[in-house]
Amino acid sequence: MSKYALVTGASRGIGKEIAIALAAEGYHLIITCIHSKEALFSLAKELSARYQISCTPFVGDMGNPSDVEKLFQSIEKLDVLVNNAGISYVGLLHEMSLEEWQYVMNTNLNSVFYTSRLAIPLMLQNHSGRIINISSVWGNVGASMEVAYSASKGGINSFTKALAKELAPSHITVNAIACGVIDTDMNRCFCPEDMDALRQEIPVDRIGQASEVAQTVAMLLHAPEYLTGQVITIDGGWI
Repeated sequence: MSKYALVTGASRGIGKEIAIALAAEGYHLIITCIHSKEALFSLAKELSARYQISCTPFVGDMGNPSDVEKLFQSIEKLDVLVNNAGISYVGLLHEMSLEEWQYVMNTNLNSVFYTSRLAIPLMLQNHSGRIINISSVWGNVGASMEVAYSASKGGINSFTKALAKELAPSHITVNAIACGVIDTDMNRCFCPEDMDALRQEIPVDRIGQASEVAQTVAMLLHAPEYLTGQVITIDGGWI
């Protein structure tokens, strides 16, 4: 039977690698982004041709409930939801504007609620499903100069644990992946010296790759149903 997955924030970085991994597993895809339309449509075309699956691109803001509702109007079946869309904010909390705070929360945390509430009824139809939320180690321990980001990811972790308990009787698993330092555009704001200093703190002595996060997502697709409500850390032994 055909399998369907939705990956948010899939035009680049971790989301793109997750989309590739799911396509390789034979999933028909819906992939989203908010800004990089050309990259998203190019990826959809590439995955459709390479893996002989359908891949539907959608440009919209997952932090906007109206956009999410529009997205789900065309989704009739869903087996896997990967909530990957996210942004960072680096700076002192007292210098952060109300609009900046709300934007981080909408994009990182509220989006997970908006997509999950509409995905769950589709999964309940088959009494099965997988919800995988991409989080961060800062959601576990917090980071100076990244209070809003840490708070949003901490919210995702609690959301994951609570929703897993709610959906377990319906055979729907909910897990999160807490990423350490991953080589993506999100870290381009740091200079090479800062990135090298981070690398030296990591026991495996390197920055993580987006493909490794995607491999972890693929592992969760095949994990036993008893594995649910977990925040799995992938950080090279850093935290």
